[in-house]
Amino acid sequence: QVHLVESGGGLMQAGGSLRLSCAASGRSFSTSVLGWFRQAPGKEREFVAAITWSGGTTIYADSVKGRFTISRDNAKNTVYLQMNSLKPEDTAVYYCAADFPPYGSTRDARSYSYWGQGTQVTVSS
Repeated sequence: QVHLVESGGGLMQAGGSLRLSCAASGRSFSTSVLGWFRQAPGKEREFVAAITWSGGTTIYADSVKGRFTISRDNAKNTVYLQMNSLKPEDTAVYYCAADFPPYGSTRDARSYSYWGQGTQVTVSS
């Protein structure tokens, strides 16, 4: 059984930084793609970033490119999302998700079979 547990959310002023963590357990993640998504009130869940567990290939949404960095620590089975230069529009619940073969579209939430419970990020202006 795959478990994903997010942490690190909180309240931050615009321009500040936060680092989210996603602790993964329950099976080998060597073939997985780990993604971060977010959902603001009244909006659909949207793709933020993703990383391949094995090779570390990354992909980002245009809205966060240059500000957010996704990384993973294989030894700790943890994926991180470093968020810099935060904006009020980054306010959302952030979710970690895992996709295993056969892979779907990396940017599509429907491709991911496993999800964490989410962590709230609030950016004040």
